[in-house]
Amino acid sequence: MADVPVQLGYRRQLRQRYLILLGVTLLLFVSFIFDVANGPGDFPLSVVFETLWDAKAHGIKLEVIIWDYRLPIALTAVLVGAILALAGAQMQTVLNNPLAEPFTLGVSSAASFGAALAIVVGWSIVPNLGPLLVTFNAFVFALMTCIFILVATRIKGVGTETMILFGIAIFFAFNAALAMMQYMASEDELARIVFWMMGSLSRASWEKISLGAILLCFALPYSFYRTWQLTALRMGDDTAISLGIDVARLRVEMLIVISLLAATAVAFVGTVGFVGLVGPHIARLIVGEDQRFFIPLSALVGALTLSLTSIISKMITPGIIYPIGIITALIGVPVFISLILSTRKERLS
Repeated sequence: MADVPVQLGYRRQLRQRYLILLGVTLLLFVSFIFDVANGPGDFPLSVVFETLWDAKAHGIKLEVIIWDYRLPIALTAVLVGAILALAGAQMQTVLNNPLAEPFTLGVSSAASFGAALAIVVGWSIVPNLGPLLVTFNAFVFALMTCIFILVATRIKGVGTETMILFGIAIFFAFNAALAMMQYMASEDELARIVFWMMGSLSRASWEKISLGAILLCFALPYSFYRTWQLTALRMGDDTAISLGIDVARLRVEMLIVISLLAATAVAFVGTVGFVGLVGPHIARLIVGEDQRFFIPLSALVGALTLSLTSIISKMITPGIIYPIGIITALIGVPVFISLILSTRKERLS
């Protein structure tokens, strides 16, 4: 009989968490619609809905604006936000570090350098990749950085602060290499590299959306498949090993997924910082470390964050769309500082 209140409390907690997921999903839908409705040209919301329902309802002009420009940008913001937050959530879990994410640990900088190397020099480990050259190079450099981080975490005495220092070192090293690529680049190549560095949704396309959706459809189910193992890993390596989990293999598998997620996001919109930090941080505050809810909520919050960022980028100055990387940095830096302070308090207590 004593177990009955515990079971009721557990079911109530599950119900609350499902309602939270539903609520954030509804907020994301509202933000997405507002993103599509917002932009150059003042069109009534009813006209936007009618054009979304029937592309030709209000003529070719509205069809081009909504379907060829606004809708791909809004969908790309949602997809890339979810991808970055999912990568950040997995990286924080695998490295047991709440400050870890592709941007703060230099993975995005490495992917950007790989992309710049393909743009300027045309060099790749695998030749004759054609249009996949830039994306593949970004993936390879992101993967190498993740492997380096994995090796660094196994060094005795490496803590949270040291890992951040590793990330800063990686960030500056690849930024210096990126500056060298800029110096060597032609005017057109330089413009493409600047796109990577600032982050922009302006090059969204239906092809990229399809690829991002396929990647997310692979990464999310795989993460759900590993939820109990990832939850056990958050309890410590010894606990996970005692439960029969191959910790080393799990880390390698998840870091490969993280590399693919980070490289794809960079290939789509360039370097966008702190989304992979903000999304998991908010999700952790709401649902804790239970990966069944932490993973999907992180992705939803990341998608909502970048969707709202897309709206803000179009509202600051009418007629001008600011790079999203600038706005996410302004949002993410206070969160990053608060995490550093909270981590320090935990270590002192």
